[in-house]
Amino acid sequence: MHLIRIHPALQIAGLLVASAIPALSANAPRSGYVGDSICLPCHEQQAKSYRFTYHHLTSQPAGKTAGGVDSVLGPFMNGSNVLTIHPLAPGSAQPALFFKMEEKAGHKSVTAFTGWGGNLFSQTAPLDVVTGSGKRGQTYLYWRGDQLFELPVSYWSDGHRWINSPGYTDGTADFSRPVNPGCLECHATYIKAFSSDPFTNSYDRGSLVTGISCETCHGPGGPHVALHKALPGATPAAPMSPSKVAASGAGSPASLLNPAKFSRDRQVDLCALCHNGIQRQALAPAFSYLPGEPLSSYFKPLPVEPLEHPDVHGNQVGLLQRSRCYTSSPSMNCSTCHDVHAPERPATAYSDRCLTCHQWQSCGKSKSLGHAIAKNCIDCHMPVEPTNVIVSETAGQMVRATMRNHWIKIYPGAK
Repeated sequence: MHLIRIHPALQIAGLLVASAIPALSANAPRSGYVGDSICLPCHEQQAKSYRFTYHHLTSQPAGKTAGGVDSVLGPFMNGSNVLTIHPLAPGSAQPALFFKMEEKAGHKSVTAFTGWGGNLFSQTAPLDVVTGSGKRGQTYLYWRGDQLFELPVSYWSDGHRWINSPGYTDGTADFSRPVNPGCLECHATYIKAFSSDPFTNSYDRGSLVTGISCETCHGPGGPHVALHKALPGATPAAPMSPSKVAASGAGSPASLLNPAKFSRDRQVDLCALCHNGIQRQALAPAFSYLPGEPLSSYFKPLPVEPLEHPDVHGNQVGLLQRSRCYTSSPSMNCSTCHDVHAPERPATAYSDRCLTCHQWQSCGKSKSLGHAIAKNCIDCHMPVEPTNVIVSETAGQMVRATMRNHWIKIYPGAK
């Protein structure tokens, strides 16, 4: 990416890496993976609905999808495509800084402009990869050769506006923030890194599989596909006998993992891979976790002080495990409420899950609110709260994400 020039006061050095963190072995081999398109013919119902889930949309190539929908949500039309951090003011001692989002011949880009008067310097980078489903917003990545970087501008769904990407210093134009494998592990199915360094951002571009795919939860599907090609009559409803499976030489149908048959701890581990915060140290390379195995073999939790009210971002599993609902029920797990194959329902709709165990009449507010309380257990017992992790300071204004707290309990003052 060609850098014309940026005012020295606005440049930021690359992220500093703690040398004490050990390097891991190279990427785990990815044999036996076949991709979602192979699953569709036999699992059409699940595959079609899964396409619209937040998991599937958590990363996408930038541009038009197969259905003709633009994966980039931010506006590019004149009047809505400029993010001004410092305006271009004649006589000002402070240099102007603004970003312009443009689309030419179907390709989108971000350009940073800085300087005084007509003496502006600029840097441009393309939008290559979209991360984030769009529920709260999107952040964008771009390729420079085989290196992957984060763009300094993100789109925020609340207010439908452009903002500084969370974590960037307000008043800077930094195109050098590397995207490491640990970040991608929760936003993509796979990418092959060229280095064993966990902080590398050099990859085989063609290996990127965006979104969270079927095989992220079900493991490599190659042996399963081979079995059914060898034995066309084998279906979940009418499985072949073990002798016929053995005779086919195609392997066992059990080679396709079914999380519903895992123990509760292993089911929760699968979700905790991405939904249990970042206070941990990787013990294995990114993308090596296999569903059904203990997550503790892949990550070592870091010692943290037990907080009375921990931050809600990325810690849904840890918060759920504090809940009395969870500790009192040996079978409760994330799938008790969430159907991963279907788009998320409105939050209040999950009240029906609460009422499978609780009587609405037992709630202290039932006498004053009556039966209407049964329609919304969630906002009182799982309130939406701001996070201190996803924060953007944009032109002096603080923009903070809100998340639903998964510590299910009584919150005094919750509405």
